[in-house]
Amino acid sequence: MRLVNVWSDLYGSTLGLYAGRAGGHRWLVASPPELAGDLAAHLEALDGKGETTLLVHAGLTPLRAALEAQLDPVLGRPLSGVVVVAGASLAGGPAMTVTEGTVDGADGLTWLEGGQFPAWQDALGAPGEEGENAAASVCAALGVPVRVCSAQDLPDVLRGWWTVTPHAFVPGG
Repeated sequence: MRLVNVWSDLYGSTLGLYAGRAGGHRWLVASPPELAGDLAAHLEALDGKGETTLLVHAGLTPLRAALEAQLDPVLGRPLSGVVVVAGASLAGGPAMTVTEGTVDGADGLTWLEGGQFPAWQDALGAPGEEGENAAASVCAALGVPVRVCSAQDLPDVLRGWWTVTPHAFVPGG
């Protein structure tokens, strides 16, 4: 895939848009900064259809805001799913409560973080360990299919998801 655009949001998150061959679906890869080191190289090495946005974020509010923006119908094709990069691959996780608090971001921006988030399951029903993952729970709260994997497993997880996702007509696409 080819990097075609890089930008930042008001929370200080960095986003990169990677374009593959024409057609396909839209995907989001979400990662905390400490796990994002090799993700750009992994995405550039992939040969796929559609586009993938890499979001490097700190916190749940920036993730939720980016997801809501990606779900906007004005973008045409719907967001097919999110891969959350974590320390290890997970097959699902319980509902969880993240302690509410105030975050002081860049440029004097302050926001509230935390709340209750639902349980989630791997979008493809992959077996394995389960564990808490607040980012995956945010995706579940918005009704977005989600998978959780390590940075090193990202290429295989994306290719596997692409393989089982039909390239049929998608309304609005």
